Amino acid sequence: MPLIPLLDIDREARDLRINGDLVAIGARAFDVLAHLDANRDRVVSKAELLENVWGGLAVEEGNLSVQISTLRKALGAKAIAAVPGVGYKLVIGATPSATVTGPEVPDTPSLAVLPFANLTGRPEQDYLVDGIVTELIGALTRISGLFTIAATSSFTYKGRAVQLSDVGRELGVRYVLEGSIQQAGETLRISVQLVEAATGRSIWSERFTDALDDIFDLQDRLTESVAAAIEPTLRAAEAIRSREKPQQDLRAYDLCLQVEPMLLFTAKPEDFKRAFALLDEAVARDPGYAYARALRVWAYTMAAGGRYITAADAAHILPDAYALLDSGTTDSMVLNHAGHGVAYLDKSAEQGFVAIRKAKALNPNSVSILGSSGWLHAYVGEFETALQDIERALRLNPLDPNTGFVRSALGPILIGLGRVEEVVEFLEQSYHEAPTYGSTLHILLHTYWLLGRTDDAKRMATELLAIMPHYSVRYNLETTPFKYPPFLRMFEKAMREAGVPEG
Repeated sequence: MPLIPLLDIDREARDLRINGDLVAIGARAFDVLAHLDANRDRVVSKAELLENVWGGLAVEEGNLSVQISTLRKALGAKAIAAVPGVGYKLVIGATPSATVTGPEVPDTPSLAVLPFANLTGRPEQDYLVDGIVTELIGALTRISGLFTIAATSSFTYKGRAVQLSDVGRELGVRYVLEGSIQQAGETLRISVQLVEAATGRSIWSERFTDALDDIFDLQDRLTESVAAAIEPTLRAAEAIRSREKPQQDLRAYDLCLQVEPMLLFTAKPEDFKRAFALLDEAVARDPGYAYARALRVWAYTMAAGGRYITAADAAHILPDAYALLDSGTTDSMVLNHAGHGVAYLDKSAEQGFVAIRKAKALNPNSVSILGSSGWLHAYVGEFETALQDIERALRLNPLDPNTGFVRSALGPILIGLGRVEEVVEFLEQSYHEAPTYGSTLHILLHTYWLLGRTDDAKRMATELLAIMPHYSVRYNLETTPFKYPPFLRMFEKAMREAGVPEG
């Protein structure tokens, strides 16, 4: 059979010929193919296929997945591209894409969870669908022995026509999980399918239904079932530690879902103002919801790190950060956000380390926790350990768009290891993607100064002062979380020579 099969679809006779040979497929599979072929210039949503092929009958999305699998067997694994979070596109006859390369697939079970399709009929519910998938990914990262790609890498595929085999190679994983979410009144229905990336073979599918008010139990059951399907020897129920739940108001959880995407990427000042307002409302609705409080600490920490606000602007959040650490929580993300908050905003790396180490033990594959651990080790000059954490985070999140947090940590770490030349490549990439993120500008200033590029160092100082008029030598030395003496001496000398005011 040729590399690109030739299709002949006779709609009247309902016959399919591939390279002239008659191929028998079921009626539903034929109808799916015919509809994809008639709309091959665009992506066809799962909702549209269900409506047109099944004529409005109440059927499960899994029925569509079965027909897609049937067609891929007949036409080839790459005949129909998936568009995560949307639907499918017939791509037979398209120009073959270049071979996708990526990291080596780990020996342990490895998984990427793609964005789920929103079949609720309400586009404004995208954030809820994405939030459920993000929660699922976060829970799976807490399973020892399971290598799970971070949400920010998985979500780069949203809305793109992709071959699952390419996803597997690009992310370096053996399995891909795809699915959809439907809503009927206050009931959620989640359909998932686990696929072997290299072959496109469906190895497991399941449907979960529950009331929206029981969304946490639904997520827990979903996570345990996915883990058990991938690696039956994993004792998922013991490994998964559920996030602390809202105690009073489900709306508080909904507000946190809206904020999380704002903080995954390098945000703008107005994004942080919106995040602060939403999180204030979440905490007011449910003061006992520890995660909402911790996410608020994290928002202020990220805003101060980006130089969008001063340390004084964020100081009011510190009592709550310490209260969270004193609460005895076993929620890894609460520990991470509060621990990094006190380390950065209160220069208390020692107390932050206690929380981050506990968080890392609870959730060893969290990109956010690994990133925080890398930064804290850099604060105290433990650069080898810091580099191990950051490299692990970047491996788990190879398509990381969060240039302001994880990738920027390579700056001080590589400087501390004497690899200054390498810093420029990483940070200039971050700078061009997010030219107003203060941490990147700050580290670039010092990198240029170390390399003797005085004019570039002065340019960074000018840009920093434009977004942060209070920036001064004294302010930086008084507020920096770094405790490594050579760095403090470098900060002072570089800033003065770059023209930063004394303050």
